[in-house]
Amino acid sequence: MLDLARMVRPLTVLLLVALFGCGPRPSARESRASRRTEDGEEARASRPKPVESASAVGVEAPAEPPENPEGGADFGAEAKLLYRVVACGGDAPLPSRIDAATVDAHCRDLAPKIAQYRTRYVGVAQPFLRALEPDDLPTSVVYPFGGGDLATALTTYPDAREVTTLSLELVGDPRRIDGIEKGALATSLKQLRRELGELFVVDDYSKSETLKRTQRGDIPGELSFFLVALAVHGYEPVSLRYFTVRSDGALHYLSATEIGAMETDTAEHRKGTWTPPDFSEAFANAELTFRKAGDPNAPLRVHRHIAQNLSDEALATTPGVIAHLVKKGDVSALTKAASYLLWSDAFSTIRGYLTGHIRFMVSDSTGIPADIAEEAGLVQETYGTFERALLRASYEHDVAMKKLWKSQPKRKLPFRFGYLDGSKHEHLLVTKRPARAPTPKP
Repeated sequence: MLDLARMVRPLTVLLLVALFGCGPRPSARESRASRRTEDGEEARASRPKPVESASAVGVEAPAEPPENPEGGADFGAEAKLLYRVVACGGDAPLPSRIDAATVDAHCRDLAPKIAQYRTRYVGVAQPFLRALEPDDLPTSVVYPFGGGDLATALTTYPDAREVTTLSLELVGDPRRIDGIEKGALATSLKQLRRELGELFVVDDYSKSETLKRTQRGDIPGELSFFLVALAVHGYEPVSLRYFTVRSDGALHYLSATEIGAMETDTAEHRKGTWTPPDFSEAFANAELTFRKAGDPNAPLRVHRHIAQNLSDEALATTPGVIAHLVKKGDVSALTKAASYLLWSDAFSTIRGYLTGHIRFMVSDSTGIPADIAEEAGLVQETYGTFERALLRASYEHDVAMKKLWKSQPKRKLPFRFGYLDGSKHEHLLVTKRPARAPTPKP
């Protein structure tokens, strides 16, 4: 799809190139600039006016999303249509308003590469990571700074029953797919393939610019990434609901009436330098339920995305987010390519949550710093080679991480997980909480 001549060496990247393709990789200076750029992204041309409802695949939609008084409005029909269009999931007939030839062309490009990714990347990384898991691995997973990366969460923790991703990005309005014009659809799908390539392939620099683009346009980018992840791992969507997080950590699912009342309120962007979204605040946080494709009796799994700035300053004004995470008890976790934010004291709240609640965590060097982990009573195992941080970060933590890797035997790593280090080495860090002694009976 794009020029691959400058792609990096590691196996994982090569495999992901086979899946999504990628453009030329920026220099280190360009990478750092892209990580902190303050330029806004312009809205894509030819975006149709949002419609009031959408269709189930092959079925006419009701006048408005069905409302569940206990669980909020369900946009499952819209999710299924998007899954068919953007993720090439299943072979259900498309409604007449969606140009089938455009979707077919998109799927001819994407679907075979999804199959290659399953075999060549998931087939390599997943067995390796599963062999590291403890027997009592929690099935609730928390992925801070996760962007649209549900795919890695499901690769890392295939038995997860609940995945929570948190990042600056908002999920997006699923209704815009209904009635999208042919030209706009072709442009949007081409842009989506480019964004997928940038997000999943180029792992050694921040993808802020890519993720900013998901906040505007004809197709909800974040939601599309999630649906492609389901297709990669053989799942299908069942329901889609939007929610807010109360101050006590409870979730409030938005009804169709509440969403309608918020229709004209453009979503708040979670960072001053971030691109303002062009959809309603109602579509910020979402709960997507899914199951194994083609098996209506398969157990439901849940993915929730919370659009949240994870800095201490932002979390202080939204205490319900940490309260919600704490309610989960011990969790599995992961993070990668996170700009070393967990090394910064400006992100000590989310770091403190992780050190207090993870039982098992997989990361690159942007995970919990070695000196912080030791203070918290956690143990860490190193894989691959780490000599220095890829990006400018805490000198003290950098020294501690280098010392950690030198103190342990060299363990092979057959794939790439997130950033390379500053010397272009693949590396991976496993952080564990030692088993707690049983509480003695009185």
